[in-house]
Amino acid sequence: MSAHNENALSLQVKEEAQRLGFELVGISPVKIPPHEESFAEWLRQGFSGQLEYMKRTEELRRNPHRLVPWAVSIVSVGMNYYTPFFRPAASPQPKGWISRYAWGDDYHYLIQDKLESLLDSIRRICNGPVEGKVFVDSGPVLEREFAGIAGIGWIGKNTCLITPRQGSYFLLAEILLDLELRADAPFTIDHCGRCTRCLEACPTACILSNRTVDARRCIAYLTIELKGAIPLDLRPQIGGWVFGCDVCQQVCPWNRRFAGVDDELDPELQPRPGVPEPDLISELSLSREAFNAKFRVSPVKRARRRGYLRNVAVALGNSANPAALPALARALAGEPEALVRSHTAWALGRIGGEAARQPLTQARRTETDPLVLAEIQAALQQLDAPEQFFPDVIMK
Repeated sequence: MSAHNENALSLQVKEEAQRLGFELVGISPVKIPPHEESFAEWLRQGFSGQLEYMKRTEELRRNPHRLVPWAVSIVSVGMNYYTPFFRPAASPQPKGWISRYAWGDDYHYLIQDKLESLLDSIRRICNGPVEGKVFVDSGPVLEREFAGIAGIGWIGKNTCLITPRQGSYFLLAEILLDLELRADAPFTIDHCGRCTRCLEACPTACILSNRTVDARRCIAYLTIELKGAIPLDLRPQIGGWVFGCDVCQQVCPWNRRFAGVDDELDPELQPRPGVPEPDLISELSLSREAFNAKFRVSPVKRARRRGYLRNVAVALGNSANPAALPALARALAGEPEALVRSHTAWALGRIGGEAARQPLTQARRTETDPLVLAEIQAALQQLDAPEQFFPDVIMK
């Protein structure tokens, strides 16, 4: 294909991507990404925690030729998901907070469909067979790396891809193609400068100075990916987050200045009623059927009911609101999932007072799960000597 044809085809691909709702689009060649060794070192250091799929797919992520041997070009895209949401006046009922990207429907399906449409359009434009493979977040691709190579933005100190004058509230995805396309100039300027606001604001200090994140301490990891108990020392820092965390993006000057609402934002990404700021007391009583109905098409379902209610219990404990005690007591006595019961015991001890002691004492006599019993005993000890345990935490 001539250079002229490559340029024309690349322009048509970008125009079609933007028509489909991708504000960001860039093209790069298929090659080993520049920081693949840093990714390997991140894995060796154990910073991936229980993200076993990262380890299983290490070689595919480090070398896309092993993933898709026939691919020549990568079309990287970004879809804005920023929507404003203003919290109402302080409520007597404790409220939680869900990461902004999960306020609407599961973006995987939305972006998958749009990229498949883009691939179909590319085939029509070329008037012939085109081999292509779509990846949406969950695929073994270092998407931020290739978005940077494609000129979309730079990887910030918080490890998010930041694009100039638009910020970082974008969902990234890509198509690998067997077409020769004109590559965009890579983004090489670091606009973070001396700013360290994301490092300073991170509640759990999971953001490291070398542009990596210790996932084992990240609230998003703890509330979504971690399947077992949340470490005791990190629970107070989680505050009111019950699914994901946006703190490092909220404080970023590029978002504070430039993040804005897209007039063409897909309806699927709009906030669903009761999702951004859930009522924690009512959430703790969600049955399996009610959880599945509420989050049927939501990213929140990734945490599953037991993980989500575990997070809700922690957020209730961090609220320090005595109004949560009856709901926590009911969950400790009747919740079928031991993981949830164990964290409700912690929450009762966290809120404290004699109203918390009674359900804990009762549960100690009837509980059979050893991990829940250990949490109950620790909570009772906390009631006896609260100054030896966690300091107060302001809900984020």
